[in-house]
Parts: sequence; structure tokens; C-alpha cells
Amino acid sequence: MSKNYREEVDAAVADVDFEKNNYQIEFDTTLGTILLDMWPDVAPEHCKNVFGLTKVGFYDGIIAHRVIPGFVAQIGCPQGTGTGGPGFTIDQEFNEKLHEAGVLSMARTNDPNSAGSQFFICLDRVPHLDNQYTVFGKTANQESLDVVMKIGQVETNAQDRPLEDVKINSTKVIVTPK
Repeated sequence: MSKNYREEVDAAVADVDFEKNNYQIEFDTTLGTILLDMWPDVAPEHCKNVFGLTKVGFYDGIIAHRVIPGFVAQIGCPQGTGTGGPGFTIDQEFNEKLHEAGVLSMARTNDPNSAGSQFFICLDRVPHLDNQYTVFGKTANQESLDVVMKIGQVETNAQDRPLEDVKINSTKVIVTPK
């Protein structure tokens, strides 16, 4: 059974204030840095959840366990299998944001309220995901999108797992006063 990170995550986001600050997440990966603008106006709880997991170091060392060219790169399973999570789930916050290249969205099971730590970044426009998964951010610049696209081009096996690990080396939340 996975460790439950709920208490640590809640403590880590106690000072989050969407009225006073803008937030970004930076993932330093083995293929480059991905800077993501977060969208708390459409998915505040998903943003807080990923901020908290980032702040407690949950994503450090985690691999992209599923990459499907033209579709998504999925990350966030502590086991690297697509079956793990943070020991808790959060409810969906479906919104009108489109699933297009560079968009950050939360992975889940068939239960819409089963998101935890796994997320995906779209590699192209994926309209059938719209209003089915919670979108909560997007790559902040072209350099970040280029890194995402580089991840989307790695060789994978028959289960869509990269043959060579694409790993998040370190993560951080960037806070900028409004």
C-alpha cells in the first residue's frame, strides 16, 4: 500500500494564495526543463494538490511511465507502472480548457474522482479528452514545449513505456506576487 501524503500535502499548501500570487511548476527532467503555468481559476484543488506533492518532493526521481506519440506523456506514479499514487484522491474539476499540445491534465481511473498524483502532458490536440479530464496548466514557453515534444519522441516498448527512463530529477513551485 502506498504511503498517504495527504497530511504533508495539506501542510505544504497552507500558504497558497491565488488572489495574491501566480504560480508555476518547474520540472527539471533528464531531457530538459519544463516550466508550467498553472490555472487555479479553473482547477484550484488540482493546482494545490500538485503544488503540495511538488513541495514535499514526491515527484523527484519519478519517471515518465507512459509515452504515446501524438497523444500524451504520463508521469506521476511512484512505482513507475501507472498503478500508484499518493495514497489519496481528489475530485474532478472538469472545465472548458482544451486538451492541446503542452496542456497539463490529471490522469485518473474510470472514476472521475480518482485523481491523485499522476498527470499527463498532451503532445497534440486530443479533443476526446476535453471535459473528461481536469486541465490545470500548460507549458509556459516554447522551450518547455520543445522538451515535452522531445519526451513524446522517445522510443517505447509495446506497453508505451520508454526504453530509456525519462526522469524528473527535481521539481519546484515558483511563486510570483501579482
